[in-house]
Amino acid sequence: MADSRPNIILIITDQQRFDTIAALGFDYMETPNLDRLVHEGVSFTNCHITAPSCAPARASLFTGYYPHTTGILKNGDRWTSSWVEDLSASGYHCVNVGKMHTSPFETPLGFHERYVVENKDRYLEGRYYFDEWDKALRARGHVKQQRVLYRQRADYADCLGAFDWELPEDLHSDMFVGDFATWWVRNKPRPDGPLFLQVGFPGPHPPYDPTTRFSRDYLDKDLPIQDVTEEELAGQPPPFHEMRVHNAQVDHDSVMHLLDPTPEQRHRQRAYYMANVSMIDEKVGDLLAALEAQGYLENAVVIFTSDHGDCLGDHGHSQKWTMYDTITRVPAIVWAPGRFNGGRSLDQLCSLFDLGPTVLELAGLQIPDDFEAESLLPALESKEWPGREIAFAEHCRDGILPAEYMSMARTKEWKLVHFVGEEFGQLFDLVNDPEEVENLWDDPAHSARKEELLQALLTWRIRSGLTAKDWALNSR
Repeated sequence: MADSRPNIILIITDQQRFDTIAALGFDYMETPNLDRLVHEGVSFTNCHITAPSCAPARASLFTGYYPHTTGILKNGDRWTSSWVEDLSASGYHCVNVGKMHTSPFETPLGFHERYVVENKDRYLEGRYYFDEWDKALRARGHVKQQRVLYRQRADYADCLGAFDWELPEDLHSDMFVGDFATWWVRNKPRPDGPLFLQVGFPGPHPPYDPTTRFSRDYLDKDLPIQDVTEEELAGQPPPFHEMRVHNAQVDHDSVMHLLDPTPEQRHRQRAYYMANVSMIDEKVGDLLAALEAQGYLENAVVIFTSDHGDCLGDHGHSQKWTMYDTITRVPAIVWAPGRFNGGRSLDQLCSLFDLGPTVLELAGLQIPDDFEAESLLPALESKEWPGREIAFAEHCRDGILPAEYMSMARTKEWKLVHFVGEEFGQLFDLVNDPEEVENLWDDPAHSARKEELLQALLTWRIRSGLTAKDWALNSR
């Protein structure tokens, strides 16, 4: 009997903010293919990550457990297992093209085929690892645009990581990944069972390096940019002050942060970032066309999301490593015309790793009893779905974040950020201060709310220790 389970295509970008898709309400964007997914699919508009950097967020997504359970709390932590192994064992043909950020990079993770493309600019971790993109550049006789070359530019310290891609367009990492995935779909014989295809675009993670074909239009746009005031900066916790200075002294991913950039510098950075999203959008369109031409979309679910966002100078910060919504809130779209009622936007809280058990249920597999992630299938099937009461996230000290351990509890109305062993923190009234500017941590008028969310963090960690204790023991 033929396997009637759906093909599942999971597209993950790297460091893409929620406000980067036109159909989600941001008309300065040019994203016709992602707009199609929104108009015909189900958008989870209050989806938050479980960690504000790549590896812990992705490991959480692909295991169903929080970072403190997996032990993967920062980039570079060893990650070698996932629920893809269950898909593979059940008869899915599992293929990865692009970034996963496993450690080691080529860990099988349950995939039958992996075509690894990692960060655009690897300088410390994986500096001498040569992925599929590196090999393609070498075969074409080109040297990758990266930090060691960008540093030679006279304007390097002023660019905020935004550079023109000057090599052939098809050798840009996002073009390369998109074209590779499209090539695989068009040329590989259809597998006997259903397909699980994970496509990991390296962008719009910095360097922000689109070709001028995409950036020129954005440079002429009036883009919304949040002001940063001295009052807001003064109210931030000490580790964030330290991190701002560090990022202005040490370049990460070809970004030399500026403590007081000009409006023109911030606009250019944002224009290049958004142009990189439009590059990815074009490749998503090519991939969808190939999947349709090969018959995969006749029975398929396409999921589009990202691992976390990017401050782009908002709140005075570079990249990620904070718990502002510009980092924690990501696009999450499920597209399956004929299977789920489309054109819906759901604003209940959910977490990025909730997509994991959703995939397992779509594949007809049992969700492990100790999963900390919760399936979104009831919402997709238009059943009653309250969403999460609280979304949690966490991160530990790494080469950029100087705090020993930082955790977040976010409801629809409030957000608390806790730093272990410290008296400082962050508390935001998201109803009256949606841009998270006024830190109410030390405001006596909100002490009860702070205590309530601190207790929620405590209960979360205690319950997690009980729920996932067997997985944590067996996986180490």
